[in-house]
Amino acid sequence: MSAVFNFTFVPWFRSVAPYIHKFRNQTFVVGVCGEAIAAGKLPNLAQDLALIQSMGVKIVLVHGFRPQVNEQLRAKGHEAKYSHGIRITDPVALDCAQEAAGQLRYEIEAAFSQGLPNTPMAGATVRVISGNFITARPVGIVDGVDFQHSGLVRKVDVGGISRTLDMGAMVLLSPFGFSPTGEAFNLSMEEVATSVACELQADKLIFITEIPGIRLRPDDAESDDNPIDTELPLAQAERLLAAAAPAQKPTDTGFYLQHCVKACKAGVERSHIIPFAVDGSLLLEVYVHDGIGTMVVDEKLESLREATPDDVGGILQLIEPFEKDGTLVKRDRTEIERDIGHYTLIEHDGVIFACAALYPYPEAKTAEMAALTVSPQSQGQGDGEKILKRVEQRARAMGLDSIFVLTTRTMHWFIKRGFAQVDPDWLPEARKRKYNWDRRSQVLVKKL
Repeated sequence: MSAVFNFTFVPWFRSVAPYIHKFRNQTFVVGVCGEAIAAGKLPNLAQDLALIQSMGVKIVLVHGFRPQVNEQLRAKGHEAKYSHGIRITDPVALDCAQEAAGQLRYEIEAAFSQGLPNTPMAGATVRVISGNFITARPVGIVDGVDFQHSGLVRKVDVGGISRTLDMGAMVLLSPFGFSPTGEAFNLSMEEVATSVACELQADKLIFITEIPGIRLRPDDAESDDNPIDTELPLAQAERLLAAAAPAQKPTDTGFYLQHCVKACKAGVERSHIIPFAVDGSLLLEVYVHDGIGTMVVDEKLESLREATPDDVGGILQLIEPFEKDGTLVKRDRTEIERDIGHYTLIEHDGVIFACAALYPYPEAKTAEMAALTVSPQSQGQGDGEKILKRVEQRARAMGLDSIFVLTTRTMHWFIKRGFAQVDPDWLPEARKRKYNWDRRSQVLVKKL
């Protein structure tokens, strides 16, 4: 048993090491919906956040309290009222929100104070500091609806939050803000987290939510065979948002997505939507290659895009050295020009650093990823993985079940990323007829 554990643990731990190095000294803003706390997920979330902080990540934690406020309202015989997806905060609701926030802050601080031996929190020293870091303004009257004590973020005390983070403490924010006259306003967790992430220029904005992520087919959200879109380019997320109905409740496509898009457009490189129902979802999203929820990413930062006819020369220049040493099969200009629509690439300042082509075989519900190439100048920086993720995304959008590669030298790279070796007879008939038996390429398949 011990040998099996060692065999699985050591490669796994090595595989997460690059992410540990990458995220050290970065800032994550984590928004946790009140439903997660109501479902009893706080102890494990606290453990995972403490672990991430121990690896050098600066964390701002924003908690929600929708169900807790509604529970307080019910206890007082008062009805919860919403409009435009925002709570209408009358004086009774404001009292309930203040009570709920106080109780939750107490529970969260208690969760981070645990340190019993033989628990994940043993030896952890997490200082949680809250404060009046948010200045708010009233929502006011919208379409004839008076939102009373509901507010919007006017200003974030970036200096105060940054100094607190630099002290090694975790910043805890309740969805409350105060006006310069001392009036309290009930805010939404999503807006507070997004505003703080934008103002801090955080490296990640993460929502831990009731939903598993954004479905590939939003109109078929409940179907079990409708997978989560693990990576959404900003442009695609904006199109999805434009097509979606106005978000009124957390399960609506645009409810969390609108905030992810806003953050990305304001310079937050990555925004994530992950489910609290999966234990350890935060760790899985941050430290595992494929993640578990949906990540919205601004493509301009990556220069990750589909190829155009203008890219043919750059692709030829990139793959030529690998064709010469036998790593890649020789492709001439005519072939690449003909197939340019199949290519995905990473380009920076007019230079192509990585590419790959995707050739679908729809009758077999699969596709071949070919010509995966990363420039020697950028190897080891994750460009191969970025291209692979995009190719997987394109294949899923085509409704395919798998992708496959033929390789003679890079088998281990693919196996580490979820591919499994199969016999060449597995290949679709059309591809099998073109298989070069002299080259003896290994066939590897990844289920999507």
